[in-house]
Amino acid sequence: MEARKLAVEGALEFTPKVFPDERGLFVSPFQGEAFSTANGTPLFRVAQTNHSTSQRGVVRGLHFTVTPPGNSKYVYCARGEALDIVVDIRVGSPTFGQWDAVRMDQRDFRAMYFPTGVGHAFVALEDDTVMSYMLSGGYVAEHELAVSPLDPELRLPLPEDVEPILSSRDRAAPTLAEARRQGLLPEYGRCRELDEAAGGQLRPEGVR
Repeated sequence: MEARKLAVEGALEFTPKVFPDERGLFVSPFQGEAFSTANGTPLFRVAQTNHSTSQRGVVRGLHFTVTPPGNSKYVYCARGEALDIVVDIRVGSPTFGQWDAVRMDQRDFRAMYFPTGVGHAFVALEDDTVMSYMLSGGYVAEHELAVSPLDPELRLPLPEDVEPILSSRDRAAPTLAEARRQGLLPEYGRCRELDEAAGGQLRPEGVR
């Protein structure tokens, strides 16, 4: 599995090897050893898995979790095709306001890791696109917030040939600047502390 650092500090892209044959194919989108090597954390604590199906043009996000408690994610596209986007909304981060995007599909099975505190969005490029998530924390509705994916200052790479379909919640979400003025955004230092603490708690005995 290949790993690549993204433009948002702490975010990673993973590209696994795909093994096709006459029966179909086999692929392992998450591999603990490769993740540990790239991220410097021995394990990825999984508290919940999510599964979403979206028609072409659906934009989910830009979502983030109140920190603390915070939440980190590992995401891949199990069916269809999507453009997955990470945005650094952590106040004080060296890459604050920057984003990166990874095209996910059933050919390369690329995956993305989102550290605690960053924003996550994706746009489905095909009908019946399935996104699969592993999360470090469980879902708590009042902890889940959003920034507008249509924020003109962010200039997210939403395809021009796709009419965006948003939930009423996402369409009403504040811009990044508005969310910062309202004190909604995570603090970079606290996010790093939570990620490092989680890594320490998950470190197997004898590993230093």
